Amino acid sequence: MDRAFPTDGVEMTVLRVVSDLEQARHFYRDVLGAQEFREYCGTSAVLQFAGTWLLLVTGGGPTPDKPTVTFTPPLASDVVSHELAIRVPDCRAAYEILQARGATFLTAPVENDWEIRCFFQDPDGHLLEISESKAR
Repeated sequence: MDRAFPTDGVEMTVLRVVSDLEQARHFYRDVLGAQEFREYCGTSAVLQFAGTWLLLVTGGGPTPDKPTVTFTPPLASDVVSHELAIRVPDCRAAYEILQARGATFLTAPVENDWEIRCFFQDPDGHLLEISESKAR
């Protein structure tokens, strides 16, 4: 049985609902280093980061193609339903660079038997993780 996606040329985009587009663009572009491709009507921006498309959108109510769905940024930064996990070759070095660019981390890097990792949040409270695998 063929389990591939039913069409060729598929790319994935991660959508993040933000409260302030300019603030979010600054974070993803200037702190993380994402490349910005375009902005739409002052309500959304398309960026690319680490081979993944990232769409930042301001919140909004239902539309004809999603009639019962409302987009909203996280209601609380300490309740998480998803995160962006970024695998890096050196977690401590990435931590230092991102912190110098303005990222606010929950803790310094924490080491366990299989990885070194730490978590930070964007201006709306979306969770991000940097981690270094110790399995070599």
